[in-house]
Amino acid sequence: MTEVMQGRRSWVDAVKPYAEKAPLAAFFLGVSSGFPFAMIGATLTTRLAQDGIDKKAVTAFTLAFLVYNLKWIWAWIVDGVRVPIIGRLGQRVSWLLIAGALSILAVVNLALVDPTTSLLQTAYAAILVGVAGATYDIVIDAYRIEILEPRQLGIGSGMSQYGWRIGSVAAGSLALVLAARIGWHGAYLACAVFALPAMLTGLIVGEPTRHREAVSRRGLGEVWQSIAGPLAEFFRRRGAFLVLLFILLHKIGDTLANLTFRLLFDDMGYSNDEIAIYDVGMGFWAYLVGIFIGGILYARLGMKRSVLISLVLMCVSNFSFAALAALGKSNWGMAGAIGFENFASGIGGVTVVAYFSALCDLRFTASQYALISAAASIVGRFLTGTTAGALIERFGYVDFYLLTTGLAVPGILLFWLMMRAGLIDASVGTAATAGKDQPAA
Repeated sequence: MTEVMQGRRSWVDAVKPYAEKAPLAAFFLGVSSGFPFAMIGATLTTRLAQDGIDKKAVTAFTLAFLVYNLKWIWAWIVDGVRVPIIGRLGQRVSWLLIAGALSILAVVNLALVDPTTSLLQTAYAAILVGVAGATYDIVIDAYRIEILEPRQLGIGSGMSQYGWRIGSVAAGSLALVLAARIGWHGAYLACAVFALPAMLTGLIVGEPTRHREAVSRRGLGEVWQSIAGPLAEFFRRRGAFLVLLFILLHKIGDTLANLTFRLLFDDMGYSNDEIAIYDVGMGFWAYLVGIFIGGILYARLGMKRSVLISLVLMCVSNFSFAALAALGKSNWGMAGAIGFENFASGIGGVTVVAYFSALCDLRFTASQYALISAAASIVGRFLTGTTAGALIERFGYVDFYLLTTGLAVPGILLFWLMMRAGLIDASVGTAATAGKDQPAA
């Protein structure tokens, strides 16, 4: 009986942090963060295809996503510019309202354009959604990091990932359902409401108590400090260049593998129904489970060990696709590979995001996290776009996925070496230490 009670108490203790105010707020922030991405992703692709737009033109619209990799260029504005009138609500809350309103207006604008009449205007509208969504991302990430205490970074990152996935899927699904009944214009207009959860969260929760003002913004010197300060502060830390190298390297293998799965499934002869069941359906739920486990690992094991475990799991997940390619078409094999890959990605999405959040200085949260998140994906995306297809044609799928597995190893070894040298603790920012005397990790 005592063992049963202890097991029940342990389960309650594991779930309880997810119900705290700040992690719940992170969930609603994630919902709003995910919806602009969905509006210019598969949803827009479907709309253009149904309007009879040429396939080459449709795929060109994916360039709108590049805006997300460039958001660090203007992230300093969110840290360094005070919004008139509503600025009294606080630097983060006022920018949440501004960026949310811009996202709504951008989606409404995309709703009103007609691709069959002017494809160029549609392209401009899609890019505008990308700019507004990326700006919303900058503010949301900064607000999330600053409302979470250091002990909550893992759980909060997990809740944000839950919100992002659910927000993007819900917005995309709602758009498809409504488009079949009231047309694309009405569908996009309805989806604009997904910007509201983060705005309302900001108004309800208020300005983060951990937010630190960087400078008094009155002259050109202070503006320059807003731009250069985040970089200068980061590179003054011990081990900063090795940390940057890890950020650039750690996801190369994973990105190369992830962006080629559909090519593998198509060449192996899987039907659209099979892909929908295993890749989309099972992958979605495995990812959500991984997020939950990732939050628990971060809370129980601390930042360093949980990140190292997640890096190893993501490396092994690439190997599972080499095994699938060698095995040949197998629904069970596909289910296992997809399930494990999404489970590992869910854990990594929590622990690694929490680590990157911990690297921020609370004076420059928006600028530094925008730069870190952009650097984390840009190398892998560039290599995928320029070499993945040629590598698959030359080596075949088995050797290609073995290569992606090998490319994940340097990131694991580098992180382990940084742990041994004490550079992980030395390089974290005040986001990992400020607030109720919580340890960094």
